[in-house]
Amino acid sequence: MPKTMIRNAAWAVVWDAAAGHHAYARGVDILLAEGCIASIAPHDPASPPPAVDEVIAGDRLLVIPGLVNVHTHPTTEPALRGVREDHGVPEQQMSGLFERAQSLRLDEAGRQAAQRLAYAELLAGGVTSVVDLSEPYAGWIDVMRESGLRVWAGPGFASARWGMTAPQTVTWTWTEGVGRAGFQRAQALMAEAEADPSGRLSGIVFPAQIDTVEEALFRDAIGLAEQSGRAFTTHIAQAVVEVREMIARHGKTPIQWAAEIGLLTPRSILGHAIFLDEHPSIGWHGQRDLALMAEHGVAVAHCPSPFARYGEHLKNFGHYARRGVRMAMGTDCAPHNLIEEMRLAIVLARNAARDLAAGETGMVFTAATVGGAAALGRPDLGRLAAGAAADLALVDLDHPLMSPARDPLRALVFHAADRAVRRVFVAGETVAQDGRPTRLDVSNAAGILAESQARMLRDAAGRDYMGRHGDAIAPLSLGFV
Repeated sequence: MPKTMIRNAAWAVVWDAAAGHHAYARGVDILLAEGCIASIAPHDPASPPPAVDEVIAGDRLLVIPGLVNVHTHPTTEPALRGVREDHGVPEQQMSGLFERAQSLRLDEAGRQAAQRLAYAELLAGGVTSVVDLSEPYAGWIDVMRESGLRVWAGPGFASARWGMTAPQTVTWTWTEGVGRAGFQRAQALMAEAEADPSGRLSGIVFPAQIDTVEEALFRDAIGLAEQSGRAFTTHIAQAVVEVREMIARHGKTPIQWAAEIGLLTPRSILGHAIFLDEHPSIGWHGQRDLALMAEHGVAVAHCPSPFARYGEHLKNFGHYARRGVRMAMGTDCAPHNLIEEMRLAIVLARNAARDLAAGETGMVFTAATVGGAAALGRPDLGRLAAGAAADLALVDLDHPLMSPARDPLRALVFHAADRAVRRVFVAGETVAQDGRPTRLDVSNAAGILAESQARMLRDAAGRDYMGRHGDAIAPLSLGFV
């Protein structure tokens, strides 16, 4: 492994172990060796550079820990560029989730191209660890390995599929044995990822949605996570339709039912968890959900973009955190830009609560680094500290959007985002430079994805409940002359 010195970094976001939070350091030397951060020390101009493979001049750099993205769907979401941004169903509180799930399905060539493009975008924005929640296809793990990222493979499995018979009617079609077969396949794929010689691939247990998996299978899934030491995740409280369906089935909210059957544990990452019993769009009679989440030590994968697009959001990021719920960040949909997602999380939280403290830069950056790492059970990630993994990003302070660098983290989150990220390391290896992956081949991916998207939109007519093709489901933003 290469040995690298970042010499005299102008700014670094380092981990203050005594205080238990990130802090700024200025003028430091950071030594990377054997895949780890060997040391972080004040720069001594009189001291000659050590014998290393590379010395990086840090006097115009901000060094940050690699970002940890705990919720993505990279094999599908890039195909919805130009489709989902304005798409919604008014009868379903503007969410278009169920309509897209029924009608728009990508072929395997498109899914691989989407995965490559999403991974490249993640790397360009400083992400070094990602949870990939996908319906697996042949070659899925190969792309993970090629990317150089740390990837948690989450092969999804479910017993029911969503459908629609009218704009106001969502259906659940249950097929006996499908969920169990998917669970068995998921176990084999997780084992394959964890045996990968790169040492960068892991598994995460992923029953797809709280409303599409039966109780016995959920119990077995969380049992597997506990027995194997893996993290566990599922989509929950992600749609008003879902919450109302779960209340109809069980007489309680999805969060309360999940607690009852043992799904809420310290290894559980709840995908979204926006529509709790206290959310105004639910209109429920109690406020127990948040306390249950805190009591059981769960983490929330907060992904503001998909909900903000149709007028909904987690009402108070800071409230969740102050109540003891562990917060982490994800991108869920394209764009897979975690820095921009942080900015959106801050702005939405402040607007919803009319309180600056509802979303602060340091708070949300913590969620996107050590918060995600803790949720995955990896205290060596998401921080710059001696002994931690050498996963980090170098940010160019000379980029115009980073100037003046009075508070470079705010400049990055609110202004420059991925545009100022110059180099990204995983285990001390450069995996992205100047916005491009160094290992991942994306040369043909855009063209393949465009062709697959065209097929997806054309073939939608055979699946859509009204027989519409994709251009009717999601019309262009402008007409033609």
